[in-house]
Amino acid sequence: MAAAADVRRSTLKFVAALSRTSSAFLFFSVIVVGLVSSARWITRTSLQASLPATAAIPAAATTRAGVPAPPSHPTYSISCSAPPLPPLNLSGGGGGARTPEASQTLAVALSSPSSCRSSPDPAPSSTTASASTSSNSSSCPSYFRFIHEDLRPWRNAGGITRAMLARARVTASFRLIVLGGRPFVQRFRPAFQTRDLFTIWGVLQLLRRYPGHVPDLDLMFDCADWPVVRTHLYRGKHAAFMPPLFSYCGDNRTLNIVFPDWSFWGWPEINIKPWDALRKDLKDGNNRVRWLDREPYAYWKGNPAVAVTRQELIKCNVSITKDWNARIYKQDWFRESKAGYKDSNLGSQCTHRYKIYIEGTAWSVSQKYILACDSMTLLVTPKYYDFFSRSLMPIQHYWPVQNDNKCDSIKYAVDWGNSHKQLAQRIGKQASDFIQEEVNMDHVYDYMLHLLTEYAKLLRFRPIKPSEAVEICPDSLACQAEGLEKKFLMESMVKYAHDAGPCDLPPPFNLQELTMLKRRKENLIKQIQTWERRPRRA
Repeated sequence: MAAAADVRRSTLKFVAALSRTSSAFLFFSVIVVGLVSSARWITRTSLQASLPATAAIPAAATTRAGVPAPPSHPTYSISCSAPPLPPLNLSGGGGGARTPEASQTLAVALSSPSSCRSSPDPAPSSTTASASTSSNSSSCPSYFRFIHEDLRPWRNAGGITRAMLARARVTASFRLIVLGGRPFVQRFRPAFQTRDLFTIWGVLQLLRRYPGHVPDLDLMFDCADWPVVRTHLYRGKHAAFMPPLFSYCGDNRTLNIVFPDWSFWGWPEINIKPWDALRKDLKDGNNRVRWLDREPYAYWKGNPAVAVTRQELIKCNVSITKDWNARIYKQDWFRESKAGYKDSNLGSQCTHRYKIYIEGTAWSVSQKYILACDSMTLLVTPKYYDFFSRSLMPIQHYWPVQNDNKCDSIKYAVDWGNSHKQLAQRIGKQASDFIQEEVNMDHVYDYMLHLLTEYAKLLRFRPIKPSEAVEICPDSLACQAEGLEKKFLMESMVKYAHDAGPCDLPPPFNLQELTMLKRRKENLIKQIQTWERRPRRA
């Protein structure tokens, strides 16, 4: 009887345990099914909704307990639910083929029904908002101070009016309006190649990186190589008509507001990668050949046909009768495109101790590529500046070359560098470090955010959407692109919102600081020119 009782008790315990196990199994089964169903619903919803920043659920990390850990932030993806639309007929009705210099991607995206969500993005959570609006405890590079200088004329004029903005339309390529985090574009004329497409793409990535923190704004953008807003036309009483026009460069006689150029997100026409990937290639290229083992000459490769000053540079090439210490190569982009750009890899062009930068028709996008190579840059006297180059200093970041005496100046620079190898190598390294560390994409986006924020503060009107403007989003552009355009758009896409805010915007220059900065540059250049004259007198 006792044995039977023990068996019965054991049986009851086993049944109870089995019951508890079954309950636990049933409970976890319900949880797993619920999670899978939820994940499928979220995925299906995100794929069906064409959002400017479609949220995709990243692969979840697993905790020690085996429970998926929540992601720190959602990642973005592109969802193309339909094939690209057929090309537009942009020949003006004449039936001729469209010019190969212009891309239709932006035109098609603007002409198709908007696939962007019709309501503003939700405001970021309090945690995200506080992180995004707060500083990341780092100071921005010194060139950020020129944001204040570029906007100073309108600050002194009391702000930007609708009438001022309207005057900027005369030469603008497109108009950009941001309302509640939603971007709208009105295109006035096609830009050369894909400049407008990749410039607008860059702004869309800024909106993804800092969601909810790009202010409402209305601006005009010119995609040409040269600035056009002449300072002398808007002095005194004429300041009330001063047009605020964004562009890629400026000079000392114009008022254009300088903005990062399109190539930071890629240049598909000549197979130049987005800046993040290209910076890595250039850094790797610096390590392939030791500086002392490089060719002891000045190297330049480009298209000389675009400017007289470049045609003059060709005369500095080595010949049977003269060696100016320069090795100049003409670039045939048509032939390069046929050959797959095998001889145009920028990462493999750090093989000489010195590299030459010279402007083309106006400012040249090649400046950052040349400076990123740790060969000493020989900078032929520039007329134009972009958003970062105003903080470059002679002898610290480059060696100045006289524009009106190029060949002699280049020969002297190379002779000096080969006689002062450590100093020349240091100049090249300091320029390369500047580009790699202070002109990375983090700082490019921070510059854009600070510039647009300061610009928006000056608007004396409330931005509204023009009837001709079309909402644009990453999906509507990337889904219409093909080939290298699509590849570079996808590679340069911001994957998730930035956890911290931008770097701290430094204060404006005062008049004394600007005067001292200008005088320092001039004195260093004069010193070099004095050295160059000594051998000729001897």
